[in-house]
Amino acid sequence: MGTLNLARLLDDGATAWPEREAIVFPHPDGVVRLTYAQVDGLANQVANALVAAGIGPGDKVALTCPNTPYFSVVYFGILKAGAVVVPLNVLLKAREVAYHLTDSDARAYFCFEGVPGLPMGDEGLAGFGEAPGCELFVTITSDPLAASPYDGMPTLFGLIGAHQAAFETAATDEDDTAVILYTSGTTGQPKGAELRHRNMYWTARISGELAEADPDDPGRILLVLPLFHSYGQTCVQNAALMYGGTSVLMPRFEAWGALELIRTERITGFSGVPTMFWGMLAALDEHPDYPVDEVTGHLERVGSGGAALPVEIHREWERRFGIVIQEGYGLSETSPTATFSPFGQPARPGSVGIPVPGVEMRLIEPGTWEEIAWSPDAVGEIAIKGPNVMKGYYRRPEATEGALSRDGWFRTGDLARRDEDGWYYIVDRAKDLIIRGGFNVYPREIEEVLMTHPAVSLAAVIGVPSEEYGEEVKAYVILKPGHEATAEELVDWSRGQMAAYKYPRVVEIATELPMTSTGKILKRALG
Repeated sequence: MGTLNLARLLDDGATAWPEREAIVFPHPDGVVRLTYAQVDGLANQVANALVAAGIGPGDKVALTCPNTPYFSVVYFGILKAGAVVVPLNVLLKAREVAYHLTDSDARAYFCFEGVPGLPMGDEGLAGFGEAPGCELFVTITSDPLAASPYDGMPTLFGLIGAHQAAFETAATDEDDTAVILYTSGTTGQPKGAELRHRNMYWTARISGELAEADPDDPGRILLVLPLFHSYGQTCVQNAALMYGGTSVLMPRFEAWGALELIRTERITGFSGVPTMFWGMLAALDEHPDYPVDEVTGHLERVGSGGAALPVEIHREWERRFGIVIQEGYGLSETSPTATFSPFGQPARPGSVGIPVPGVEMRLIEPGTWEEIAWSPDAVGEIAIKGPNVMKGYYRRPEATEGALSRDGWFRTGDLARRDEDGWYYIVDRAKDLIIRGGFNVYPREIEEVLMTHPAVSLAAVIGVPSEEYGEEVKAYVILKPGHEATAEELVDWSRGQMAAYKYPRVVEIATELPMTSTGKILKRALG
């Protein structure tokens, strides 16, 4: 195998474009603008500090940090030292932090101190205290000059301050683990997907190619997707660095603020999850005089992933902004990119596109590796093979064996169909399938229909226990501002739109829906 370290992205960028803006971070006290050379120098100091602390190749280092420049600096510092990055969700509580630190065998932990209402540092330190194998806790303070709020614990800048801004990146094998990304844990304890240096490097490259990135004019990317998640980390941060782009960071998505950043920072590209696009459309409804032309004048590329994009949101975005959302699909286990809707081709609302170059996909019978007989309506479980597929689940040989075939295919748990041109359409997660009276009901299909009702803004459908049918279909809906509809009216309307076994017998009007930190609707919190 060849030698490759994912940190090469930053090394090469600092050599090619040292004075080009790499990261822009607007915050209440002003705007921080860091060049490629500055980010690289800070990451080198982190690497030197880790080596001095006895952290080296193969060691695991955990990181809890929102979208701030600190994330990228520490992330690449860990990689430069040859260690493995373990990014953690910023919403984890102490018990969950302890689980991740212990499960990943983390030896060190960098944790942001937090913001009002989200005490990451408090939870992180408590979790660190319950993980005896983790030896070093480093506080990332909002103010780089501030002391740690935790007695005896070093701060990031206190730790790196005495170290040089030069470092020779460790030579790692391309098959060595670069990052361990933890799954959401919806079907049990979270599992750590081991992603190789070559997995991550390849996905950064293909993500840039799909966006038609030009190193001479790479553009400015709004990075609001959480950096601890594979989508924001790989397809945005890493891809932008590979092609010399500028990432404008937003720690927490807020629809109006995102629109303003796109306008004032002259953003050319933006990737989000469906609820973000829904939120921005709702913000426009509240501000009908907003100068949309000051956004569309420079915004060129918009991509959606993380969950299926409702057709109505797809169409409404194109109508308002004149920009087609290019939809893609992938998972943490696939680094994450697997499919994308090619630029230059007419969009097919409802489709996540075709496999990206180098990736194979097929539809298999759930529970087996047998490929299904194709027809336009045939539904099967997606299986993926290619340079994006993970090494396996860390310390989970049985889970790895169940998810990966001997010849490299990965079983996703997602159900889809494929049209005659090879475009894929996600039907639903296998675990979200509702079986009502022996009939298969796909929640996404019901959600799509509900969102065509003139009063419905957003919908989420789940199965609830039923003595008569095993499961019953229940829908949660958010109404559009200024529109009214009762639950009974929506049930009656649905009866005329869908087959008798499909339409929701129970509808609940909601003002909001529970979301994960990545912006997906958290269906397991409904019921």
